[in-house]
Amino acid sequence: MNRREFLLAAAGAAALPALSFSGRLFAAPANSPRFLFVFLRGGYDCNNFLVPYSSDFYYESRPTLAIAKPGANHPDAVIPLDANWGLNPVVRDAIYPLWQKKQIAFIPFAGTDDLSRSHFETQDNIERGEPLNTSGNFRSGFLARLSSQLTGVPAIAFTNSLPLSFQGASKDIPNISLKGNTKANFDERQSAILAGMYKNTPLASAAADGLSLRTTVSMDLQNEMTAASRGAPNASGFAQETQRIATLMRDQYRLGFVDVGGWDTHVNQGNVTGGLANNLRNLSDGLAAYAAALGKDWDNTVVVVVSEFGRTFRENGDRGTDHGHGTVHWVLGGKVNGGRIAGEQVAVTQQNLLQNRDYHVLNNYRDIYSGLLARVWGLKGNQLQAIFPQAKPRDLQLV
Repeated sequence: MNRREFLLAAAGAAALPALSFSGRLFAAPANSPRFLFVFLRGGYDCNNFLVPYSSDFYYESRPTLAIAKPGANHPDAVIPLDANWGLNPVVRDAIYPLWQKKQIAFIPFAGTDDLSRSHFETQDNIERGEPLNTSGNFRSGFLARLSSQLTGVPAIAFTNSLPLSFQGASKDIPNISLKGNTKANFDERQSAILAGMYKNTPLASAAADGLSLRTTVSMDLQNEMTAASRGAPNASGFAQETQRIATLMRDQYRLGFVDVGGWDTHVNQGNVTGGLANNLRNLSDGLAAYAAALGKDWDNTVVVVVSEFGRTFRENGDRGTDHGHGTVHWVLGGKVNGGRIAGEQVAVTQQNLLQNRDYHVLNNYRDIYSGLLARVWGLKGNQLQAIFPQAKPRDLQLV
């Protein structure tokens, strides 16, 4: 058995007792806090999740991607949360009820100071949790340092391999692979039908070349999405695994990490239908199922949802969006001080964009989560500095 990984059997495995690597049973007190960090790999388009529907600039910038303003006669309109912000209607049945219960808060203009707009650099930067002005330790993650500061808080990663977030801990962290077969299959039959339509016409050669180019470009983009996801299962897979995650977090573990891939939407992103909408629906359904499966322990749970960056405010020529900067983080749980848009904000206008393309980061994740961890576990100054060096803890009173 691999020292850093153990496998669950297909049926009923989530209910098995968890073993430490020395073979002893371990468990935290039933009423102790639970913290799950959900990483959306690929940079999700927060602007079509938490929609700035009061901004005329949003509608000017997204002629095909914008979601309709709230209105009684439009079934696919934004769900208004306040006078400025609303939700994509695909999460109406899963996330909106948590908002109504004040069990979820959103933090726009959030993220890291990293301006590389590189999936890999920014993901690593967030998982390390170290300031940009240091050389850093690429074998030390902020969740590992958090785990080292806590006693009686068993940790686990729901990933194929131990993520950087959990590397470098003073104790062994197990990981469980949730990865299924996410290989994409392109439909050659449709290409053959289209090519056949132009057979024996002057456009036959151009059509064949165009279809070949489209296939090549599609494969290149698919390869980029796969790489950006770093092997994380897509949102559909995540939704199927939340019962297992909930069982383990309820019974044995208190600090967890899971990543969800498939958010790099350069082409045909969609708004209330399409790839992004499907991902948001599956992710939200999974989080709602997680909350339900925890039962009364939901009151002792905090879930944080982040992505390495947001996306360009304007849609591109392929009806998608490109790599951006600031994004929207989610904080949810039974005792979360939710039903609000938290953190520093500015009006969503062209003048307020960063480099005339995307959101600024006004709420640095290291500062925000330092303040959150202080509330969840009562951590103090030196402990918080060990987790997030040089951070300036900001208490947004999220719990």
